Amino acid sequence: MDIEQKVSKTELDQLVSRTIKEIRKKTKGKKAAYAWSGGKDSLVLGEICRQAGITPCVLVICNLEYKAFIEWVEAHKPPELSIINTGQDISWLAAHPQMLFPLDSKTAAQWFHIVQHRGQAKYYKEEQLDMILLGRRRTDGNYVGKGDNIYTNGQGVTRYSPLSDWTHEQVLAYIHYYNLEMPPIYGWKNGYLCGTHPWPARQWTGDIENAWSEIYEIDSSIVAEAAGHIQSAKEYLENLK
Repeated sequence: MDIEQKVSKTELDQLVSRTIKEIRKKTKGKKAAYAWSGGKDSLVLGEICRQAGITPCVLVICNLEYKAFIEWVEAHKPPELSIINTGQDISWLAAHPQMLFPLDSKTAAQWFHIVQHRGQAKYYKEEQLDMILLGRRRTDGNYVGKGDNIYTNGQGVTRYSPLSDWTHEQVLAYIHYYNLEMPPIYGWKNGYLCGTHPWPARQWTGDIENAWSEIYEIDSSIVAEAAGHIQSAKEYLENLK
């Protein structure tokens, strides 16, 4: 796809200017921060938030992340990034086998609730925020609230999605024109489909054997460690012999 044919630099910069203006208006007088996942939408969100004067941000992870992704984060994280680890590890995964390689959207959504949403709520409370900005977009099927792209959940966390009406092409155009460094996940199989995620949250693998094959290709040490706790990982390695 020739992104410059889809979105001109002038068109993009006009969109950016409007988005910055909207962010400043909706966050005026409020203590705000943004959620940064290292994914393409959050990379763009971070750039625009900083231009709008919002620099504090949070990354929520667990102990089941790809090593290459964590290394990328250390090299490319925003200066004011806080990292919250919600603690799920290989022992936790072995005790919750239904969470391994979700086959349906409901289970996949549970990963966001137990990691990202929980960590964001913790950060929100600790920093006494009035609002946290997200990179959610409607075209991805994400809930962004009604009308003004702002909603407050039952825990009192107010989330605002300023990129809600951006298209996939507009996000990629920003990355292209401003030469943003992307994490290694986008170079892996189904990278744009999966986005950033803990490795056991990987979707669209077809079956368990293929899932382990994809993980093995990315980082064989993950499968080796998992084999000590999860039978299907052990069987996958045995079948390689």
